[in-house]
Amino acid sequence: MGRVTDPRSLPLREEDADADPLAQFRRWFGEANAAMEFAEAVALATATPDGRPSVRMVLMKVADERGFVFHTGYGSRKGRELEANPRGAMLFHWPPLGRQVRVEGPVERTSREDSERYFRTRAPLSRISALASPQSEVVAGRDELERRVEDVIAEHGDDPPLPERWGGFRLVPETWEFWQHRENRLHDRLRYRRDGDAWIVERLAP
Repeated sequence: MGRVTDPRSLPLREEDADADPLAQFRRWFGEANAAMEFAEAVALATATPDGRPSVRMVLMKVADERGFVFHTGYGSRKGRELEANPRGAMLFHWPPLGRQVRVEGPVERTSREDSERYFRTRAPLSRISALASPQSEVVAGRDELERRVEDVIAEHGDDPPLPERWGGFRLVPETWEFWQHRENRLHDRLRYRRDGDAWIVERLAP
């Protein structure tokens, strides 16, 4: 019998990659969704205007022609950094497939209507937490957070309004990189970058 090929070591060739990076992402994302939980979890990096970086995991809620959407408190650290320095970088990591996708570009707020529409899809307790939590601020303890939740429930029941300080951001890709694990660390890396209205695909050395 021949040696079984590691599914994480399938090649990523230029001729097999889609000319549209969003189409390529959607293909890979669908395969990741079938292979693991929380394929939509993504590391989001931001930075202050003087270059101090920070990174955290968020959930990507939309991936379309306009970009990648995630939601957060506008007063959180990432929210403040994006207001002052509206650029970000994302990294999706899908270990069962040996794949990563990196995306970089400017970040903008989504419309209030889009934020409201998504907010209404969240479970009631998740909406209550968004209204109750002063995200990224120092609190006295867990008891304070639980008291804030009780106060929101007392005022709004299980149907709290969208907080003014909470909503969506959209990262608009300027560059993409698709990374595929290969044996002996000779990994495949294809980068897409804008050239006018077209995307240029380039191979990067691992």
